[in-house]
Amino acid sequence: MFEKILIANRGEIAIRIIRACKELNIRTVAVYSEADANSMHVQLADEAICIGKPPSVDSYLRIDRLISAAEIADVDAIHPGYGFLSENAHFAEVCESCNIRFIGPSPRAMNALQDKAVSRALAKKAGVPTPPGSEGIVETEQDALATAKKIGYPLMIKAVAGGGGRGMRVAHNDISLIKGYHTARTEAEKVFGNSGVYIEKFIENPHHIEFQILGDSKGNVVHLGERDCSIQRRHQKLIEETPSPFIDNRFKDLRKKMGKAAVRIAEVANYTNAGTVEFIVDDAGNFYFLEVNKRIQVEHPITEEVTGIDLVKQQILVSMGEPVKFSQSDIQFKGHAIECRINAEDPFDDFRPCPGRIEMYYAPGGRGIRLDSHVYAGYTVPPHYDSLLGKLISYGKDRRDALDKMARALGEFMITGVKTTVPFEQAILQDPNFRRGVYSTNFIEQLLGGARRELIEEKA
Repeated sequence: MFEKILIANRGEIAIRIIRACKELNIRTVAVYSEADANSMHVQLADEAICIGKPPSVDSYLRIDRLISAAEIADVDAIHPGYGFLSENAHFAEVCESCNIRFIGPSPRAMNALQDKAVSRALAKKAGVPTPPGSEGIVETEQDALATAKKIGYPLMIKAVAGGGGRGMRVAHNDISLIKGYHTARTEAEKVFGNSGVYIEKFIENPHHIEFQILGDSKGNVVHLGERDCSIQRRHQKLIEETPSPFIDNRFKDLRKKMGKAAVRIAEVANYTNAGTVEFIVDDAGNFYFLEVNKRIQVEHPITEEVTGIDLVKQQILVSMGEPVKFSQSDIQFKGHAIECRINAEDPFDDFRPCPGRIEMYYAPGGRGIRLDSHVYAGYTVPPHYDSLLGKLISYGKDRRDALDKMARALGEFMITGVKTTVPFEQAILQDPNFRRGVYSTNFIEQLLGGARRELIEEKA
């Protein structure tokens, strides 16, 4: 058993990890930047160490400072959470070299899935379908045009090291392809330090469906069902739910096929710990592999609610060498769960971040409601990091029950001082198409178009 774990993260995920550690009787060490000195994760951890100035490049992304803090605190392991260095194979290697356990996949598995182009090749090896596209990184304009001629428009240009919608552009002709190719490369270099891009067929009206996987060092891999993450703005998720209404309403046989495909990819990559295999599904029910997220996901709580399995505890236990103590047939899926990401953003100003001081804060509660958050009245939302304030999760016996509980909880949520996505999510939950489970990744764009936007703003 680990005695002490350092959490190389901040915000709600740091608190989520602290809670799991406390229930396992493991001491915790928080790290924080100067901007996070009064953050709740600092108050809840057993120890806390400042690692630098507010910008993440001077604090949460500094491997040397994280390792120094880990050695000073004499920890057994580091949990990276999500974002920051959670998918950085070099960081995992440095942890190993310092005899500190990295709570996540091995550096070998991370390298096998190091970018989206490499992951596509691995998926093909596993016999899992991928969208038609370039064989690897597209090096020149001429290569981009040749790929377009081969597979046809529309196309998606994607950064190989991308995430969160950065380094992505859609092209409908040669002119937009060349422009998008250079823009995506420039953005990818700036954000990820890697300008590599690849090209794939753009699936219109797609459904973004992912499968949670969990593997141990003994070679056991299971999946814990799917999450529908199709409600997105600028390719970033806003509302997630499980099970997927798209699968339930139209293609129930897909669940088994996609679950098996997710497990095969994990097995081929010798994947250990928690991870997520992301797919895109077209309206005809054809599914294609997108990527593997080699970490715990923001939306993991909804999977926990329908399976009863604590994923963060499983991460810790697997990292200690424990086997996954349940088989695929042991996992039971009960009820329905929905997550709304509560962000400090103005949804009617292109989701512009809104940092500032929270004046009043009242959290919803009641049966079937869970809130993972780090904020409180008087907390100042810093401008340096992601705008996520928390995750509101509802659980019900079926989708309608979960929707009704979520609508009630959003109505109770009171946050003043900063603008949030709460009123926008309230409007989404009232939309008849969303209520029926009829939506794709274009849903928010359509919702904010024309007369519908005016109606939504009125309701909000």
